[in-house]
Amino acid sequence: MNNQSNPQLGQLVKIRKGRNADQAAVIVAIADSRFVYIADGDKRKFDQPKKKNILHLELQPMISSEVVNSLNESGRVTNGKLRFAVHSFLESTNIQAEEKGD
Repeated sequence: MNNQSNPQLGQLVKIRKGRNADQAAVIVAIADSRFVYIADGDKRKFDQPKKKNILHLELQPMISSEVVNSLNESGRVTNGKLRFAVHSFLESTNIQAEEKGD
């Protein structure tokens, strides 16, 4: 569990518990030290983010600069950017998985 204690805006996460387990999403807001709001731009839109306990998420080392910049500039991020960030992350993990020979 590296970096488990301090999630960051725009950080990609893998959902470990709940109905959406094994899916990826992006942190769009931080509620407090235990909870964050996540969205993926597809099933979970930016306007209806899901509140998740950090313990139920696997924080990934990747942070989407597009999402961070958008949130800093306007306080919002488009669902397209969220989808792009999640898609890029999933592609990068698929490539790594193929390299490992999975």
